[in-house]
Amino acid sequence: MTTLQAALSGALVGGMFAVMAAGLSLTWGMLRVINLAHFGMILVGAYLTFELATTWGIDPILTIAVTVPLMFLAGASLQWAFDRLGVEEFASLLVSFGLLIIVMQTVSNVWSADFQRMSGDVNPYATQAVSVGRFVFPAPTLIAFVLAVVLVVSADQVLRRTFAGRALRAFAEDRAVASAFGIDHRRLGMVLAGLSAASAAVAGMLFALGNAVTPSTPFEWIGVVFAVVILGGIGQVTGVLLAGVLVGTLSAVVSATWSPALSPLVLFSAIVLALLFRPYGLLTVRGAR
Repeated sequence: MTTLQAALSGALVGGMFAVMAAGLSLTWGMLRVINLAHFGMILVGAYLTFELATTWGIDPILTIAVTVPLMFLAGASLQWAFDRLGVEEFASLLVSFGLLIIVMQTVSNVWSADFQRMSGDVNPYATQAVSVGRFVFPAPTLIAFVLAVVLVVSADQVLRRTFAGRALRAFAEDRAVASAFGIDHRRLGMVLAGLSAASAAVAGMLFALGNAVTPSTPFEWIGVVFAVVILGGIGQVTGVLLAGVLVGTLSAVVSATWSPALSPLVLFSAIVLALLFRPYGLLTVRGAR
């Protein structure tokens, strides 16, 4: 029963991993930008959620009404700069890592290096849970999973059924041909980068709901989130959700049955094996990219 509880709880936590990874996966797969500053945007989203809820008394979930537009503008502006300066894929990794360090230091200067957690009087979700028989699920993980499903399904439908989505997919497949057919990749790229950054704001809010946050927390996310992106298939938003659930489940089961210290070892060993047999991701077939 303990193992099953851990597996179900881990699957729900995987929803938060999926929200963290979705924007990174799309910008990497479609814009050829490896944007490590995405983790900085998640961090800022978490701290702004803390600040708005603690200082202004805003419901933590409703803080996304402020953080989402701000992160959208930040993401679109960053993509505009990358495009204008002609930053290549590998260079974007280095440049965005530098930006991540700057964001982390700025957050430390503003909020200090101490951990920050919303108290129970401003964050009632932290102490709420839903019971289903013998199983208990904390409200923050349930909220994260529901939002992950909503965001992933919405993004998938936009990419498949709208002109902008099909144009982005065409540009990701062959930039020269897409541009020859009149696709304005710069404007679409800015919109996609802005939406990806907006998803980072949502991820930051979800993390702050159930966890303490420090300026160095992004270093804890990078390994797991990149695992989700690669397992799900770069640019494959539905694959990201499946990979997030699998990673969350595996980590939780290993921690519950053996030791939390063994979780990273087992997780990344499984990822290596998975990539040997599915090098393009769990849902991506060879030649589909």
